Amino acid sequence: MVRRLLIDRAEVLVTAASDKSKVLVVDDEPHVADSLRYLLSTEGYLVRTARDGRNALLSFSEWQPALIVADLRMTPMGGIELCRRIRTASSVPIIVVSGEDGERSKVEALDAGADDYVVKPFHTSELLARVRAALRRRHGAAADPAGTFDAGDFRIDFDRRRVHIRGGEVRLTPKEFDLFAYLARRPGRVVSRDELLERVWGPAGRDHPEYLRVFMQHLRIKLEENPSRPEYLLTEPWVGYRFDPVRRVRRTAAGVADVKSAGAELTMA
Repeated sequence: MVRRLLIDRAEVLVTAASDKSKVLVVDDEPHVADSLRYLLSTEGYLVRTARDGRNALLSFSEWQPALIVADLRMTPMGGIELCRRIRTASSVPIIVVSGEDGERSKVEALDAGADDYVVKPFHTSELLARVRAALRRRHGAAADPAGTFDAGDFRIDFDRRRVHIRGGEVRLTPKEFDLFAYLARRPGRVVSRDELLERVWGPAGRDHPEYLRVFMQHLRIKLEENPSRPEYLLTEPWVGYRFDPVRRVRRTAAGVADVKSAGAELTMA
């Protein structure tokens, strides 16, 4: 009976472990990597570490983590190049953890494909909150209603986190999708910069206006025919941004009266 109970317990533990989120920590300082491994492991995550970008790529290919937490400056391959390489094949969330606090470093990391940026030294509660938020988005959790959105050239599936424009699917990173989805759920409405930063990046987002500039640029490159003259993702000077999915339809229709409003095409399943 005791042996049977031990076997049952082992099976339960294996099942539970398989359900845990896998996090890959990349840092060339062993004490930092070990500290992050310990912190995340005590919160129930399965953690592996890598000492640089090259080793991280090998581990990523073999292990397929749900989240990457990476330092910025490492040799022979640093965090910037790691983000670029990962983004060619995957939309896995990437949180950069770095001692560099300048805007240039943050923008460089975000441009390379990072979803978030945490400055060392940091409070463990802050990092864990960022990790939980990234994994919630990775697994499709959302506070806003789910369903689908159809208007103009766009079809957005909030449940599956997929975006189609003019019939073709566009792959967005988790953070790009979060930002676009927040605007898409409010078609035609001007959303302030502060609101977007807080709702997409959390309460600390207001301290990082560069996040919004970088990610709006990413979205325009992926969704607009001419990113320098956007027709869907519009800037409202001194205020924020507005998503107008039928603006281009209105312009090309040249006065056709039966173009439906964006709000009428929003359907929640």
